[in-house]
Formats: sequence, structure tokens, C-alpha cells
Amino acid sequence: MVNQKNVETKAEIFSKIEKSNALFFTEYRGLTVAELKDLRNKLGLENEYNVTKNTLAKIAAKEAGLPDLDSYLSGATAIGFIGDDPINAAKVFADFSKGNEKLIVKGALYDGVVYDAEGVKKLASLESREVLLAKFAGDVKATMAMAAATFQALPTKTVRTIDALKAQK
Repeated sequence: MVNQKNVETKAEIFSKIEKSNALFFTEYRGLTVAELKDLRNKLGLENEYNVTKNTLAKIAAKEAGLPDLDSYLSGATAIGFIGDDPINAAKVFADFSKGNEKLIVKGALYDGVVYDAEGVKKLASLESREVLLAKFAGDVKATMAMAAATFQALPTKTVRTIDALKAQK
């Protein structure tokens, strides 16, 4: 007989997977309730960090068409369902695990790519989306300013050349 609570829990996990931009898999064993609450607060309101039943998470992941995540869904597992910036979330998990060795980041799924723990560290070392957008905007502005200066220099140089020729005659 099918357990209705498990069906509802699996549907809830499936819904969270569908809404997420990334998933982070961690081992939380040994963390206190206060530490888990602190981690959730650092992740922000757009993200969730929940302890899940591995079997139900595996079923939900398969139904969502995700790659094989069985190696990350074993033992005491909590999943970070990231709704906003995954790079920022990777930084939060990396910083929190440095300060608290009981949190072990197993891996992540971001943009269809599965990352191991080392890959998550590399994600955390990337600059945030806002910084990258600001750099891009600065590069575009600099290019446009150089083009404007070049276009402005041509008529000015032409006028000076004509004035020099007039002065010579």
C-alpha cells in the first residue's frame, strides 16, 4: 500500500526541484538547530535548505529528468534548493563549511551539470553575477567612449589639416 505522506513529500521535493536554479547536496550530521537556522538565514529567502529522505529525493530527481544523483543522495543528506544566484549560494556553503567542519558539501547540480565537492569550491571562487555584469557594463562603456573619441577626432583633425594648408598658402 502506498503511503500518502511519502507521495506528498515526493511531490513537494519535485516541485522544489522544478523551481530551483541549482541544487546543493550536503551532509549536515552534527549541526545544531541554531547552526542550521544560521545557514538558512545566510542563504536568504529565495532559497531553501531542507533535510530530505534520500529515496524520495532520488525518485523526484528521476521524474524531473535530472542526471544520476545517487552518489550525492546517500547518508544524512540535506539539499539546498537555490532559487536565485547559485554562485552566491556556493559561496555561502563554502564559507559556512570553513567555519563549521560538520557541514560537508558533497556536490551540486547547476545548469544541468553535476559538480563534485571540488567543483563547488571552484563555483564559490567565481565572482558574483552582479560583479560580472558591472565589469561587462564597464567594458561596453569604455568601448563606446573610445569609439566616440575616435569619431570626434576625425573631423577635428581634418579641420586642423585644412587650417594648416590655408596657413601655408
